[in-house]
Amino acid sequence: MNTAKFVLLLPLSIAAAAGCDRAEGTTRSDGNPAVPGEIAQRANNPTPTAADNTGKNDRDRDPAALTPGDQGENEADRTITQKIRQAVIANDALSMSAKNVKIITTGQVVTLRGPVKSDKEKADIAAIAVAIPGVQRVDNQLEVDVD
Repeated sequence: MNTAKFVLLLPLSIAAAAGCDRAEGTTRSDGNPAVPGEIAQRANNPTPTAADNTGKNDRDRDPAALTPGDQGENEADRTITQKIRQAVIANDALSMSAKNVKIITTGQVVTLRGPVKSDKEKADIAAIAVAIPGVQRVDNQLEVDVD
């Protein structure tokens, strides 16, 4: 490559490597520099909406509501929860939301909590839990997410 072409192309390659775009010189609200494409993203979504989980948080504060911290520590309860979780994860027909539901076993009674995408998923997860040996009862508190 001759020297003239090298001298001409060098500034262009440096500019490209530096990631120059219209975000250059702008900063985020946290004071850090904006990254390429961030300005366009902000223009398309000018005001992010905060998640409102107030109702769910209030429900979970109810002393009668079971949380994963209430999981039974005996071997039978742990084994039941483990087998249900493995069966739920292995079911490819379930959504990611369904695979992430809370499974709490205390005294061989299984409580299912969390959002699922459909009534079918709600019924399928309950059927999985009922089919596990040792389960005495299933309290199906799964909620069909309408979003």
